Amino acid sequence: MEKVILVAGANGNVGLRIVKALVNRGAEIRVTACPGSNPETVKTLEQLGAKVYTIHNWNSQELTSACDDVTCVVSSLAGLRNVIIDAQKVLLDAAIAAGVPRFIPSDYSLDFTKFNDGDNRNLDLRREFHHYLDKTSIAATTIFNGAFTDMLTNEMPLILFKQILILYWGKADYRWGFTTMDNTAEYTANVALDAATPRYLRIAGDLINPNEVKAVASEVTGEKFRMFSPGGKGLLGVIIKIARKLSPAENELYPAWQGMQYMHNMIDERSKIEKLDNDRYPQMKWTTVKDVLTSYRAGLN
Repeated sequence: MEKVILVAGANGNVGLRIVKALVNRGAEIRVTACPGSNPETVKTLEQLGAKVYTIHNWNSQELTSACDDVTCVVSSLAGLRNVIIDAQKVLLDAAIAAGVPRFIPSDYSLDFTKFNDGDNRNLDLRREFHHYLDKTSIAATTIFNGAFTDMLTNEMPLILFKQILILYWGKADYRWGFTTMDNTAEYTANVALDAATPRYLRIAGDLINPNEVKAVASEVTGEKFRMFSPGGKGLLGVIIKIARKLSPAENELYPAWQGMQYMHNMIDERSKIEKLDNDRYPQMKWTTVKDVLTSYRAGLN
């Protein structure tokens, strides 16, 4: 049977990378778009060879038609409750109605299965969707990739290049999982084309602790980075509560306190990766933190 993959959210950062990775594997690709989608992105998707299905009302009828003869639906939708719960439910129900055998939800995060409600708003939504997903008949696979390594050079305040500091919370020897968006997308493409994947897969392009980040940053830049820790998990939790109270921004996907919540989860030992599934696709080449910092440094010159 020919593999036909439908990607929802293909106009996003991760979604577009998944489409490109699927193209490299010769898959037949369908993507969903709405009438307001960026025309340049839609054009790019068409040039890649994807068949674009414009969904006007995001209802089961339109999505079921798009899912006809599809072998796996990959969701890379990004948003809050109206997207991660409501829109994904419609997409999932349509996939089941069309007889799609497999579904990959939009998780792409650290392993939140051991966490409790209230620990992280965005991850709470994903876990809530899992409660619905796991009651259905479709075979589902979640990909846990830790944090995106790409964020180390901009959004994540861990490596402070100007100050020549490694800012960390908690233990300096506790390893965190990092995976680039490209590696995550490539792995997702492999999973989408693999008919026998388990419910959960855990990957990391690099497992590294703050002490090791310091050594890598110093080696790559030639600067002598120093360690700076404002405190542990308890203090960070207090700061998160204060930040959320002072600037709730509950309608924003990534307010400042949400990023701090993710860091709080990363330093929590419940997020520890006991076993990686990197070797499932041995042809993959994993990008390390050193690789990312080296590329970033080269781009500055």
